[in-house]
Amino acid sequence: MNERDYITNLVERYPKLKLCAEDIFSAYETIKSAYLQKHKLLIAGNGGSAADAEHISGELMKSFKLKRPLPKSLVEKLIQIHPEKGAYLSKTLEMPLTAIPLLGNDALNTAYINDVGGPGFFAQQLLGLGNVGDVFLGISTSGNSEDVLYAAVLAKAMDMKVIALTGDNGGKIKQLADVAVCVPETETFMIQELHLPVYHCLCLMLEKYFFD
Repeated sequence: MNERDYITNLVERYPKLKLCAEDIFSAYETIKSAYLQKHKLLIAGNGGSAADAEHISGELMKSFKLKRPLPKSLVEKLIQIHPEKGAYLSKTLEMPLTAIPLLGNDALNTAYINDVGGPGFFAQQLLGLGNVGDVFLGISTSGNSEDVLYAAVLAKAMDMKVIALTGDNGGKIKQLADVAVCVPETETFMIQELHLPVYHCLCLMLEKYFFD
């Protein structure tokens, strides 16, 4: 399969997504371009979308469907440093595509909320972890989540690309996004039900390109 075949397969299984098929492909090209230049993906969302952010990271940071062996040069260094543990690592580690959900630093997030207040905690993490050329993926079923919007504004100011994964009308984040994937549903849980196959498709295409 080539990258377009994954989109075709996605639309066959979820015909509603034909409306945003080209946006899905554009999101893939945006993330692929960043990875080719040794940049990374940073992801934020609330509630179920927070779980989606971690799900995406899990699919990208290790093998999804394809094997991702370590490069020979790294294997040789590992074994040179410690033959036993290096051999174990060389057989068990899998090459990642760097994807960071802006969720896990409870100390930072609670300190920000306590000391500063307001919905800027995703932006604070993004400021510390993001760089020019990275991609920010903001997931919001309404497109209007304030903490995601603040992070998107900062991402633009930092010369990062912004991808929005949202619902039917796109909400406010659509205007900030370089690419907006607006799945054609308006009910929150139905939007989330379509988000999963969309980001699985993105992960499959990225893995195919870098590891096939």
